[in-house]
Amino acid sequence: MKKLLASCAAMAMALTLTGCGSSGSGDREFEGQELHLYNWGEYMDESLNDEFTAKTGIKVVYDYFDTNEALYALLKGGSAEYDVIFPSDYMIERMINEDMLAKIDYEKLPNYANIDDKFKDLPYDPQGQYSVPYLWGILGIIYNTTMVDEPVDSWDILWDEKYSGDILMIGNQRDAIAVALKRLGFSMNTTDETELLGAENELKKQKDLLQAYVMDQSYNKMEGNSAALCLYYSGDALAMMENNPDLSFAVPEEGSNYYMDSMCIPKNAKNMDEAHEYINFMLEAESGLRNSEEVYGSTPNKETFKLLDPDSQASEFMYPSDEVLAKSEMYSALPEDTYKLYDEIWKNLGQ
Repeated sequence: MKKLLASCAAMAMALTLTGCGSSGSGDREFEGQELHLYNWGEYMDESLNDEFTAKTGIKVVYDYFDTNEALYALLKGGSAEYDVIFPSDYMIERMINEDMLAKIDYEKLPNYANIDDKFKDLPYDPQGQYSVPYLWGILGIIYNTTMVDEPVDSWDILWDEKYSGDILMIGNQRDAIAVALKRLGFSMNTTDETELLGAENELKKQKDLLQAYVMDQSYNKMEGNSAALCLYYSGDALAMMENNPDLSFAVPEEGSNYYMDSMCIPKNAKNMDEAHEYINFMLEAESGLRNSEEVYGSTPNKETFKLLDPDSQASEFMYPSDEVLAKSEMYSALPEDTYKLYDEIWKNLGQ
Protein backbone atom coordinates (compact mmCIF):
# COMPACT_ATOMS: atom_id res chain seq x y z
CA MET A 1 0.00 0.00 0.00
CA LYS A 2 0.33 0.46 0.14
CA LYS A 3 -0.04 2.14 1.94
CA LEU A 4 -0.17 5.35 4.12
CA LEU A 5 3.23 5.98 5.64
CA ALA A 6 3.52 8.20 8.67
CA SER A 7 6.68 10.12 9.40
CA CYS A 8 7.43 7.55 12.07
CA ALA A 9 6.97 4.61 9.75
CA ALA A 10 10.65 3.92 9.27
CA MET A 11 11.28 3.82 13.01
CA ALA A 12 11.12 0.62 15.03
CA MET A 13 8.31 2.10 17.05
CA ALA A 14 6.44 -0.16 19.44
CA LEU A 15 3.20 0.84 21.07
CA THR A 16 1.68 -1.38 23.70
CA LEU A 17 -2.04 -0.88 23.48
CA THR A 18 -4.26 -1.97 26.34
CA GLY A 19 -7.99 -1.83 26.69
CA CYS A 20 -9.95 -0.02 29.34
CA GLY A 21 -12.06 -2.96 30.40
CA SER A 22 -14.14 -5.72 28.98
CA SER A 23 -16.49 -5.10 26.09
CA GLY A 24 -18.84 -7.62 27.62
CA SER A 25 -18.45 -9.93 24.64
CA GLY A 26 -15.89 -12.58 23.89
CA ASP A 27 -14.77 -15.31 26.28
CA ARG A 28 -11.36 -13.70 27.05
CA GLU A 29 -9.64 -17.11 27.11
CA PHE A 30 -6.40 -15.34 26.13
CA GLU A 31 -6.45 -12.89 29.05
CA GLY A 32 -3.00 -11.43 29.69
CA GLN A 33 -1.40 -12.74 26.49
CA GLU A 34 0.50 -10.47 24.08
CA LEU A 35 0.21 -10.25 20.32
CA HIS A 36 3.01 -8.69 18.25
CA LEU A 37 2.00 -7.00 14.98
CA TYR A 38 4.21 -5.65 12.17
CA ASN A 39 2.38 -3.39 9.72
CA TRP A 40 2.87 -0.45 7.42
CA GLY A 41 2.83 2.90 9.21
CA GLU A 42 -0.62 4.50 9.55
CA TYR A 43 -2.26 1.55 7.82
CA MET A 44 -5.18 0.84 10.13
CA ASP A 45 -7.58 2.44 12.56
CA GLU A 46 -5.47 1.74 15.64
CA SER A 47 -8.43 2.17 17.99
CA LEU A 48 -9.43 -1.29 16.77
CA ASN A 49 -6.47 -2.67 18.70
CA ASP A 50 -7.88 -1.20 21.92
CA GLU A 51 -11.23 -2.80 21.19
CA PHE A 52 -9.57 -6.13 20.47
CA THR A 53 -7.79 -5.93 23.82
CA ALA A 54 -11.01 -5.05 25.62
CA LYS A 55 -12.81 -7.94 23.95
CA THR A 56 -10.16 -10.64 24.36
CA GLY A 57 -7.73 -9.49 27.06
CA ILE A 58 -4.85 -9.76 24.57
CA LYS A 59 -2.39 -6.86 24.66
CA VAL A 60 -1.33 -5.64 21.23
CA VAL A 61 2.27 -4.57 20.58
CA TYR A 62 2.35 -2.71 17.29
CA ASP A 63 5.50 -2.02 15.22
CA TYR A 64 5.81 -0.28 11.86
CA PHE A 65 7.81 -0.92 8.69
CA ASP A 66 8.07 1.26 5.57
CA THR A 67 8.86 -1.21 2.75
CA ASN A 68 8.33 -4.89 2.07
CA GLU A 69 12.09 -5.27 1.80
CA ALA A 70 12.56 -3.89 5.32
CA LEU A 71 9.97 -6.35 6.61
CA TYR A 72 11.68 -9.23 4.83
CA ALA A 73 15.16 -8.32 6.04
CA LEU A 74 14.07 -8.11 9.66
CA LEU A 75 12.23 -11.43 9.62
CA LYS A 76 14.93 -13.18 7.60
CA GLY A 77 17.51 -12.08 10.15
CA GLY A 78 15.68 -14.14 12.74
CA SER A 79 15.98 -11.61 15.55
CA ALA A 80 12.39 -10.36 15.38
CA GLU A 81 9.38 -12.32 16.55
CA TYR A 82 5.98 -11.25 15.28
CA ASP A 83 2.61 -12.98 15.33
CA VAL A 84 0.81 -11.14 12.51
CA ILE A 85 2.48 -9.31 9.62
CA PHE A 86 1.06 -7.35 6.67
CA PRO A 87 3.22 -7.95 3.56
CA SER A 88 2.27 -7.32 -0.06
CA ASP A 89 1.58 -9.94 -2.72
CA TYR A 90 5.05 -10.52 -4.17
CA MET A 91 6.66 -10.57 -0.74
CA ILE A 92 4.12 -13.13 0.43
CA GLU A 93 5.10 -15.32 -2.51
CA ARG A 94 8.78 -14.92 -1.66
CA MET A 95 8.17 -15.81 1.98
CA ILE A 96 6.13 -18.86 1.00
CA ASN A 97 8.95 -20.01 -1.27
CA GLU A 98 11.44 -19.58 1.58
CA ASP A 99 9.24 -21.37 4.13
CA MET A 100 8.83 -18.29 6.31
CA LEU A 101 5.05 -18.39 6.79
CA ALA A 102 2.70 -20.63 8.76
CA LYS A 103 -0.41 -22.09 7.16
CA ILE A 104 -3.67 -20.40 8.07
CA ASP A 105 -6.21 -22.52 9.98
CA TYR A 106 -9.45 -21.39 8.38
CA GLU A 107 -11.56 -23.27 10.93
CA LYS A 108 -10.49 -20.51 13.32
CA LEU A 109 -11.55 -17.78 10.86
CA PRO A 110 -15.33 -17.96 10.41
CA ASN A 111 -15.28 -14.35 9.19
CA TYR A 112 -13.13 -15.37 6.21
CA ALA A 113 -16.48 -15.94 4.49
CA ASN A 114 -16.69 -12.12 4.27
CA ILE A 115 -13.83 -11.96 1.75
CA ASP A 116 -15.02 -11.64 -1.84
CA ASP A 117 -14.17 -14.79 -3.80
CA LYS A 118 -12.39 -12.77 -6.51
CA PHE A 119 -9.72 -11.85 -3.95
CA LYS A 120 -9.09 -15.41 -2.79
CA ASP A 121 -6.41 -17.79 -4.08
CA LEU A 122 -4.54 -15.11 -6.03
CA PRO A 123 -1.33 -16.02 -7.91
CA TYR A 124 1.03 -15.15 -5.04
CA ASP A 125 -0.78 -17.71 -2.82
CA PRO A 126 -2.67 -19.86 -5.34
CA GLN A 127 -4.16 -22.26 -2.81
CA GLY A 128 -4.87 -19.55 -0.25
CA GLN A 129 -2.96 -21.35 2.47
CA TYR A 130 -0.78 -18.59 3.89
CA SER A 131 -2.48 -15.20 3.57
CA VAL A 132 -5.73 -13.39 4.31
CA PRO A 133 -6.52 -10.30 2.17
CA TYR A 134 -6.42 -7.01 4.08
CA LEU A 135 -6.51 -3.98 1.74
CA TRP A 136 -5.65 -3.36 -1.90
CA GLY A 137 -4.90 -0.47 -4.24
CA ILE A 138 -3.12 0.66 -7.40
CA LEU A 139 0.03 2.60 -8.23
CA GLY A 140 -0.42 5.84 -10.14
CA ILE A 141 0.46 9.52 -10.44
CA ILE A 142 -0.70 12.16 -7.99
CA TYR A 143 -0.65 15.58 -9.67
CA ASN A 144 -1.41 19.21 -8.89
CA THR A 145 -4.06 20.50 -11.28
CA THR A 146 -2.81 24.09 -10.88
CA MET A 147 0.64 23.05 -12.08
CA VAL A 148 -0.23 20.40 -14.67
CA ASP A 149 -2.60 21.47 -17.44
CA GLU A 150 -2.40 18.44 -19.71
CA PRO A 151 -3.88 14.94 -19.48
CA VAL A 152 -1.96 12.68 -17.11
CA ASP A 153 -2.40 9.54 -19.17
CA SER A 154 1.13 8.23 -19.71
CA TRP A 155 4.18 7.43 -17.61
CA ASP A 156 6.09 9.70 -19.99
CA ILE A 157 5.01 12.74 -18.00
CA LEU A 158 7.38 11.68 -15.20
CA TRP A 159 10.22 12.16 -17.69
CA ASP A 160 8.95 15.48 -19.13
CA GLU A 161 11.65 18.16 -18.90
CA LYS A 162 9.15 20.97 -18.47
CA TYR A 163 8.40 19.61 -14.98
CA SER A 164 12.07 19.48 -14.03
CA GLY A 165 12.45 20.02 -10.29
CA ASP A 166 8.75 19.38 -9.67
CA ILE A 167 8.70 15.58 -9.99
CA LEU A 168 8.69 13.26 -6.97
CA MET A 169 9.63 9.62 -7.57
CA ILE A 170 8.66 6.92 -5.13
CA GLY A 171 11.53 5.77 -2.92
CA ASN A 172 10.66 2.09 -3.32
CA GLN A 173 12.90 0.13 -5.67
CA ARG A 174 10.29 -2.35 -6.88
CA ASP A 175 7.80 0.39 -7.81
CA ALA A 176 10.29 2.79 -9.37
CA ILE A 177 11.90 0.12 -11.53
CA ALA A 178 8.49 -1.33 -12.43
CA VAL A 179 7.27 1.99 -13.82
CA ALA A 180 10.42 2.39 -15.91
CA LEU A 181 9.88 -1.14 -17.25
CA LYS A 182 6.23 -0.47 -18.06
CA ARG A 183 7.15 2.74 -19.86
CA LEU A 184 9.51 0.74 -22.07
CA GLY A 185 6.77 -1.78 -22.83
CA PHE A 186 8.19 -4.56 -20.65
CA SER A 187 6.51 -6.61 -17.95
CA MET A 188 6.85 -5.29 -14.42
CA ASN A 189 7.86 -8.84 -13.48
CA THR A 190 10.57 -9.33 -16.08
CA THR A 191 13.75 -11.16 -15.11
CA ASP A 192 15.51 -10.26 -18.38
CA GLU A 193 18.75 -8.49 -17.51
CA THR A 194 18.78 -6.42 -20.70
CA GLU A 195 15.29 -5.11 -19.98
CA LEU A 196 16.16 -4.33 -16.37
CA LEU A 197 19.31 -2.48 -17.37
CA GLY A 198 17.20 -0.55 -19.87
CA ALA A 199 14.96 0.49 -16.98
CA GLU A 200 18.03 1.55 -15.01
CA ASN A 201 19.14 3.72 -17.90
CA GLU A 202 15.71 5.40 -18.04
CA LEU A 203 15.81 6.10 -14.30
CA LYS A 204 19.29 7.59 -14.66
CA LYS A 205 17.99 9.92 -17.39
CA GLN A 206 15.10 10.90 -15.14
CA LYS A 207 17.20 11.58 -12.06
CA ASP A 208 18.26 15.11 -13.04
CA LEU A 209 14.58 16.03 -13.46
CA LEU A 210 13.60 14.92 -9.97
CA GLN A 211 13.08 17.04 -6.94
CA ALA A 212 13.56 13.94 -4.79
CA TYR A 213 12.89 10.28 -4.18
CA VAL A 214 10.27 10.17 -1.42
CA MET A 215 8.07 7.96 0.67
CA ASP A 216 6.07 9.61 3.45
CA GLN A 217 7.64 13.00 2.61
CA SER A 218 5.27 13.02 -0.37
CA TYR A 219 2.44 14.13 1.91
CA ASN A 220 3.94 17.44 2.96
CA LYS A 221 5.28 18.15 -0.51
CA MET A 222 2.10 17.44 -2.46
CA GLU A 223 -0.30 18.86 0.10
CA GLY A 224 1.89 21.97 0.36
CA ASN A 225 2.03 22.54 -3.43
CA SER A 226 5.79 21.96 -3.42
CA ALA A 227 5.74 19.56 -6.39
CA ALA A 228 3.62 18.98 -9.48
CA LEU A 229 3.81 15.21 -9.91
CA CYS A 230 4.37 12.25 -7.63
CA LEU A 231 4.46 8.50 -8.24
CA TYR A 232 2.53 6.95 -5.35
CA TYR A 233 -0.36 4.78 -4.21
CA SER A 234 -4.11 5.30 -4.66
CA GLY A 235 -5.01 5.25 -0.97
CA ASP A 236 -2.39 7.85 -0.16
CA ALA A 237 -3.56 9.94 -3.09
CA LEU A 238 -7.09 10.08 -1.68
CA ALA A 239 -5.75 11.11 1.72
CA MET A 240 -3.74 13.93 0.14
CA MET A 241 -6.69 15.02 -2.01
CA GLU A 242 -8.75 15.33 1.16
CA ASN A 243 -6.26 17.92 2.42
CA ASN A 244 -5.60 19.68 -0.89
CA PRO A 245 -8.48 19.95 -3.40
CA ASP A 246 -6.04 20.95 -6.16
CA LEU A 247 -4.68 17.40 -6.25
CA SER A 248 -5.90 14.56 -8.44
CA PHE A 249 -4.82 11.02 -9.30
CA ALA A 250 -4.45 9.08 -12.55
CA VAL A 251 -3.42 5.61 -13.68
CA PRO A 252 -1.55 5.85 -17.02
CA GLU A 253 -3.02 4.10 -20.04
CA GLU A 254 -0.01 1.79 -20.35
CA GLY A 255 -1.21 0.06 -17.18
CA SER A 256 0.23 -0.14 -13.70
CA ASN A 257 0.71 -2.30 -10.64
CA TYR A 258 -2.21 -3.23 -8.47
CA TYR A 259 -1.35 -4.68 -5.11
CA MET A 260 -2.90 -6.71 -2.34
CA ASP A 261 -1.67 -6.40 1.22
CA SER A 262 -2.56 -9.35 3.41
CA MET A 263 -2.40 -10.64 6.95
CA CYS A 264 0.05 -13.50 7.46
CA ILE A 265 1.47 -15.44 10.38
CA PRO A 266 5.26 -15.97 10.45
CA LYS A 267 6.31 -19.57 10.89
CA ASN A 268 8.15 -18.74 14.12
CA ALA A 269 5.15 -16.94 15.69
CA LYS A 270 4.74 -17.80 19.36
CA ASN A 271 1.05 -16.96 19.64
CA MET A 272 -0.70 -18.83 16.84
CA ASP A 273 -4.14 -18.99 18.45
CA GLU A 274 -4.07 -15.32 19.37
CA ALA A 275 -2.97 -14.46 15.82
CA HIS A 276 -5.99 -16.25 14.36
CA GLU A 277 -8.24 -14.53 16.88
CA TYR A 278 -6.91 -11.15 15.76
CA ILE A 279 -7.22 -11.87 12.04
CA ASN A 280 -10.80 -13.04 12.52
CA PHE A 281 -11.56 -9.80 14.39
CA MET A 282 -10.10 -7.75 11.54
CA LEU A 283 -12.32 -9.64 9.09
CA GLU A 284 -15.49 -8.37 10.77
CA ALA A 285 -17.41 -6.06 8.45
CA GLU A 286 -17.24 -3.11 10.87
CA SER A 287 -13.48 -3.54 11.42
CA GLY A 288 -12.97 -3.54 7.66
CA LEU A 289 -15.09 -0.43 7.28
CA ARG A 290 -13.11 1.52 9.85
CA ASN A 291 -9.79 0.50 8.33
CA SER A 292 -10.91 1.35 4.80
CA GLU A 293 -12.23 4.76 5.87
CA GLU A 294 -9.20 5.54 8.02
CA VAL A 295 -6.56 4.89 5.34
CA TYR A 296 -8.63 5.16 2.13
CA GLY A 297 -7.76 1.57 1.28
CA SER A 298 -9.82 -0.54 -1.10
CA THR A 299 -11.49 -3.37 0.78
CA PRO A 300 -11.58 -7.02 -0.36
CA ASN A 301 -14.32 -7.62 2.25
CA LYS A 302 -17.69 -7.89 0.51
CA GLU A 303 -19.62 -7.23 3.72
CA THR A 304 -17.53 -4.13 4.37
CA PHE A 305 -18.12 -2.93 0.82
CA LYS A 306 -21.88 -3.01 1.45
CA LEU A 307 -21.36 -0.58 4.35
CA LEU A 308 -19.38 1.98 2.33
CA ASP A 309 -21.08 5.20 1.30
CA PRO A 310 -22.17 5.32 -2.38
CA ASP A 311 -19.40 7.79 -3.33
CA SER A 312 -16.70 5.43 -2.04
CA GLN A 313 -18.27 2.45 -3.79
CA ALA A 314 -18.29 4.39 -7.07
CA SER A 315 -14.80 5.90 -6.68
CA GLU A 316 -12.61 5.20 -9.72
CA PHE A 317 -9.58 5.77 -7.49
CA MET A 318 -10.56 3.26 -4.79
CA TYR A 319 -12.17 0.74 -7.13
CA PRO A 320 -10.62 1.02 -10.62
CA SER A 321 -12.53 -0.37 -13.57
CA ASP A 322 -11.96 -3.88 -14.88
CA GLU A 323 -10.44 -2.24 -17.97
CA VAL A 324 -7.77 -0.50 -15.87
CA LEU A 325 -7.03 -3.65 -13.87
CA ALA A 326 -6.81 -5.75 -17.05
CA LYS A 327 -3.89 -3.59 -18.25
CA SER A 328 -2.17 -3.74 -14.88
CA GLU A 329 -0.01 -6.35 -13.21
CA MET A 330 0.34 -7.73 -9.74
CA TYR A 331 3.96 -8.17 -8.73
CA SER A 332 5.31 -11.69 -8.43
CA ALA A 333 8.32 -13.00 -6.57
CA LEU A 334 11.60 -12.87 -8.50
CA PRO A 335 14.67 -15.15 -8.61
CA GLU A 336 17.42 -14.33 -6.15
CA ASP A 337 19.79 -13.12 -8.87
CA THR A 338 17.12 -10.68 -10.07
CA TYR A 339 16.72 -9.30 -6.55
CA LYS A 340 20.48 -8.76 -6.47
CA LEU A 341 20.27 -6.87 -9.76
CA TYR A 342 17.46 -4.72 -8.33
CA ASP A 343 19.70 -3.88 -5.36
CA GLU A 344 22.57 -3.02 -7.69
CA ILE A 345 20.35 -0.77 -9.83
CA TRP A 346 19.03 0.98 -6.74
CA LYS A 347 22.54 1.52 -5.42
CA ASN A 348 23.63 2.91 -8.79
CA LEU A 349 20.81 5.45 -8.52
CA GLY A 350 22.17 6.59 -5.18
CA GLN A 351 19.32 5.12 -3.16
